[in-house]
This record gives sequence, C-alpha cells and structure tokens, in this order.
Amino acid sequence: MRTYYPAIEPNQIYYFQMPTSEGEVCHTIYVEESGNPNGVPVLFVHGGPGSGCSSNQRRFFNPLHYRIILFDQRGCGRSKPHGCIESNTTQHLIGDMDHIRQRLSIKQWIVFGGSWGATLSLAYAKVFPTAVIALILRGLFLARQQDIEWVYGNKGVAKFYPQAWAQLISCLDETEREDPLSSLWQKLNHPNLNVVVDTKLALERWECSLVKSDSSLDLKADCQQLRHNHAKRIQLYYCINHCFLDEMPLLQGLNVVKNVLTFVVHGENDMVCPSVQSWLFKQAVPQAHFTLVPLSGHLADEPLVLDHLISIMDSLVGES
Repeated sequence: MRTYYPAIEPNQIYYFQMPTSEGEVCHTIYVEESGNPNGVPVLFVHGGPGSGCSSNQRRFFNPLHYRIILFDQRGCGRSKPHGCIESNTTQHLIGDMDHIRQRLSIKQWIVFGGSWGATLSLAYAKVFPTAVIALILRGLFLARQQDIEWVYGNKGVAKFYPQAWAQLISCLDETEREDPLSSLWQKLNHPNLNVVVDTKLALERWECSLVKSDSSLDLKADCQQLRHNHAKRIQLYYCINHCFLDEMPLLQGLNVVKNVLTFVVHGENDMVCPSVQSWLFKQAVPQAHFTLVPLSGHLADEPLVLDHLISIMDSLVGES
C-alpha cells in the first residue's frame, strides 16, 4: 500500500499580484514550487473553501518526477489580504489559477484537488480544457444547493449526527434554526468578537465530527488562533452564494472535458460529500476513471484513499 512521499521544502516561493478590474480589491496570491523544476507540472488545489495549502499536500507526488505547485486561494493562508471576501468568487479563482500557469511559463499541467478543491479543479478544466493534461478529483463536491444543505441544513447529514448537530445549532434560537446556514453566517459577522470565535469553534467541531471515525475525538482549538483565522467565514461566504456556480453548474457543459484524462476517487463512507456526487459525474463523463474506495470517508489521508491517489500519480509518470 502506497503512502506519502517524504516531506520536502519548496524550491521557490512567489507572491503573485492578480489582475484586477476597476473597483476590485487587489489580491496577492501565495504560490510555491517544489520537486523537480523540469518535471511534469502538477497543481494542487486545496479545499474549504478557505483552508489554504499545507506542506503534506506536496507529498502526493514523486518529487523526482513532478514539478509540484501549491497556492493559497484568495483570502486564504498566506495570500493577502487575509480573510478578504471582496473580489473573491469562483470565477476569480479560476482566473487566478490560469494566471499562475502563465506566470510560471507552463503550457499544460495536471490539476489535482479534493472536496472543494475538486469542485474548483473541474470548474477550471471546463474553462481551460486545453491547459489540463489530466484531472484528479477526490471526494467531488458538486456545490448544488442540495449538496450545501446536506452539510448545513436540518434534513441532511444532521440526521446521522444528531448530537453534533444539536451542539452546532445550540447558539441559534428557534427562528434562526429554520435557516441554519444564513444564521451561522450572520454570527460570523457579529460585532461581538466572542460570538464570532464561538461560532468558528462550533463549525470546526461540526466538521470534525463528520470526518473523524472516532466520535470521542475532540477538537483542540486555540481560541486565540481562531480570532485571526477566517477559513470558516470564507467557507460560509461561498456556501451562501451557492459557490458562485448558479450560472455554470458543474454537471452542465461537460462535453468540453471529454478529452481530458480524468480520475475520480471517492470514499464510499464519505459523509461530507456523499459518493453519489462523483457517480453523477461519472454518468455524465463515462470515459472518466471512477474508483469507489471501500471502508473510507472524506479525508485524503485515509490509507486506502491515499493509496489510490498516489498510485494514480505514480502511473502518470510510468511508475508501477
């Protein structure tokens, strides 16, 4: 069974200023390169939205064969201004990705993403299909209203985790509980910083309960750190705006990616993004390679999921 490659450090770090239209906020995007500068370019697209990239994400790829590129999406991680939701939409992120490609003088690259990262990777491939050598989608999130409500509504995954859901909405009154997502979003924008931090913590705990197999695990959140971490605010900002995909639903217009080599990997027990989302994509793109991974959930580092992902990446550079 394959596991992560050894930890490596970046060869290059950049802060690219993104093009702006009149009246837009100027975003500066953190970009890093590691691995072989002359290798096959691969772009890792992080999830969230809002999470930012991390050092472990370099380790899906053989550094002898791959030119590994990571970036923090607008408002995330080391990109600036941190936490900014102005001039921050899916369309902006798609443009940023291709701007990075051009700045790095890359003609084509592999695009690799999981969860929201898979959403954005697919959306990018639909706009720039000729720039994509291969597309690797793990735990695909289709970002339809029903997919958002599955996570943040009363009638979705909440039915499977009633205690965790009750803890999440305990800060909401009866009226607010009719629309939990909007109510939680309002609390993330509350003038009282303690309310904001408590809401961030509640959301972190809720997400943790969906992805950890051991229900006794407790999130050891640093409240001081949460004061300055805007990941959940960005995440809910995208969700209340339907991930800015109302005019370009992921399952429509897929004919443009029919010639892109595509691999879809999904844990069969994924409770964040049920595997039916990847299955629907497979029905729309029959030539895509689809793997439903047994005994696995949402996370990329679950052993069987990790094995499949690294096996795919190794196969693309001729490693058996």
